[in-house]
Amino acid sequence: MEHSITRQEYIKALEKVQERVFLMGMAATRAVSRSTKALLEMDTATAGEVMAADDQIDDMIIDIEDRCMLLIAKQQPIAHDLRVLATGFKISTDLERIGDHAFDIAKTVSVLAAGEPMKEFYSIRQLSECAVDMLNMAMESYRRGDVSQAEAVCHKDDEMDDLFARIFMELSAQTVQDAELARKITQLMFVARFLERIGDHATNIAEWVIYLETAERIRKIKGKTEIQG
Repeated sequence: MEHSITRQEYIKALEKVQERVFLMGMAATRAVSRSTKALLEMDTATAGEVMAADDQIDDMIIDIEDRCMLLIAKQQPIAHDLRVLATGFKISTDLERIGDHAFDIAKTVSVLAAGEPMKEFYSIRQLSECAVDMLNMAMESYRRGDVSQAEAVCHKDDEMDDLFARIFMELSAQTVQDAELARKITQLMFVARFLERIGDHATNIAEWVIYLETAERIRKIKGKTEIQG
């Protein structure tokens, strides 16, 4: 006979899911921050540590998925409880992909560190700071259930897109001007794309926070946020 849990135990189990999602968010944020720091300092040792730690993020999503599946199977949640579990699934998926992008950034360090060292990283630092800031804001909005902060992340995504477009144009021009550094510049273009995608995932997380708290879905249309009931 299956053990049934009390409402209080069930609430604690839901809170544990959210706690695990938040901890995964902190791990993903740390991976992004450390991978870009390793890139800017050409620190291959730290880059290697970031890549090695990716398995931990992968393990965290499995743990979260297992917890969500168990609660759905045993409790058949509805309304807000179901949204807690659904957003737990969705946000952890975005975080896992963010971890993958951090891994990819760290992986480029060995390529850029070989031969003539890079002396110019253009606006990669600014782009990485924007991505980390968005991710921190998104996870804090999740922890606090703060819709206004989640909306701020969505608006900040436009700034991220504009910054990425400018950096991409700068890097593209540089490949034409300096053929010897073209391969490394191309790697920086990949890094810029990874950071832009991290910003997109942070925005996804913020949108799931809004859904969790309001039961309303939102989508962006030409730089504007539209709420769908």
